[in-house]
Amino acid sequence: MYQNTGITIKKEFELNNFLIVLMSIACAASAANLYYSQPLLEQISRFFNVSSSIIGISAMLIQIGYAIGLIFLVPLGDIKESRKLIITMLFCSTISLLSLSISFNVWWLLLSSVIVGLTSITPMLIVPLAAHIAKPEERGKVIGSVMSGLLIGILLSRVFSGIIGSILGWQIVYRIAAGMMVLLTLVFKLWLPKSVPDSSMSYKELLKSLIGLLKNQPILLESSLIGGMMFGTFSIFWTSLSFLLKSPAYNLGAQAAGMFGLAGIVGALAASMVGRIVDKRSPRFTLTIAIAISFLSYICFLIFGYQMWGLIIGVILLDLGIQSAQISNQARINKLDATARSRNNAVYMTFYFCGGALGSWLGTFFWEIFGWIGVCGVGIVFQIIAAVIHISAVKHR
Repeated sequence: MYQNTGITIKKEFELNNFLIVLMSIACAASAANLYYSQPLLEQISRFFNVSSSIIGISAMLIQIGYAIGLIFLVPLGDIKESRKLIITMLFCSTISLLSLSISFNVWWLLLSSVIVGLTSITPMLIVPLAAHIAKPEERGKVIGSVMSGLLIGILLSRVFSGIIGSILGWQIVYRIAAGMMVLLTLVFKLWLPKSVPDSSMSYKELLKSLIGLLKNQPILLESSLIGGMMFGTFSIFWTSLSFLLKSPAYNLGAQAAGMFGLAGIVGALAASMVGRIVDKRSPRFTLTIAIAISFLSYICFLIFGYQMWGLIIGVILLDLGIQSAQISNQARINKLDATARSRNNAVYMTFYFCGGALGSWLGTFFWEIFGWIGVCGVGIVFQIIAAVIHISAVKHR
């Protein structure tokens, strides 16, 4: 039996590159479920003959469902067999995506949207499992590879749904997504190792322990706050980009905004190497660099944002910085209590998600009042907050 503190793998097992790639693909495909709708909202509103504001609620409900899943389902990874839980969630994602694709009225659409978000938590189950079964000296590299898949999925989802939706219709996007979930279910059933968690807590005790984890683990609180600010920075830019591109400075459509995701992938792929640096140096070292790079991206947006080359360079720097910070934070929290990895991840990602939601709202709010300068200003403020938290934590250790 392969023992790695906090989890027991049934049978002799060694994590290999093939399984790491599968986990990365699963993270990408599952995370993409949360963002397919964004380029399709106008098309869906015409299909149901309702206002864009009503259809916009469906995108919000997907995020709300995801937040509920983070709090109430992800912690189960500490008390349930991981392979069975992941396969179950992939199967549930398949059903929810198919349900959304056959929506015959807007109420069915809204209900299905909540369930799509609720069942798209698979990446947050895979990351702790990958950390469990990775060798300690390779944990940063493994987390980096898996988390790169997640960010690439977010970036590519808008490009994929925008192109497929415009050609074949919005329903086909979700049916293809359901097909990918089926394929992943079969692949994981064959290759993912079975595991037995060491924790014997009840579900009620599990949920009660979440607040205690923040109180008793300063690193978790610090990482969660920094992660929320960093993802907030990411969301500020991406929710405001389409407004900038539609302005007279560029006069481009929403499809162009989606295509910027391709530029962001360069940064996401480069960030996968950060995991190796984490293993050689420390997560705190790479986190410092990540915050600096993200700050530099917004300086680039502020000075050169009205020039296409400036936007592209800024996007690459932003995604490199955000993904590097995510890998660094994940490496830090996965070094904490091994029996609470899924719960630690749930707490961290809840902060992460809330920061992103706040950034999305503030990005559009400051755009309406101050334009692009306002967007850059609030993004820089988020980066300064992250830097202050990071520096303060260093001084107090």
